[in-house]
Amino acid sequence: MVAVLSEVDVVLAIIIGVLAAIVYSLRVLVLMDRKVARIEMHIERMAHKIAKEEYKIEAELKKKRK
Repeated sequence: MVAVLSEVDVVLAIIIGVLAAIVYSLRVLVLMDRKVARIEMHIERMAHKIAKEEYKIEAELKKKRK
């Protein structure tokens, strides 16, 4: 028994495949966006810590100059 697909079935299969690929791509894109956001958050935290240390060092230097 041989299954014969009509043109409509083939077109529908192609459309469903393309839609599935789009959904998968969007899922991957969202996951990557979350990772980038997390990395940016960590960089921002590090920048704040460095700024605090710089302010401490500047305050100590001003005390020593007086």
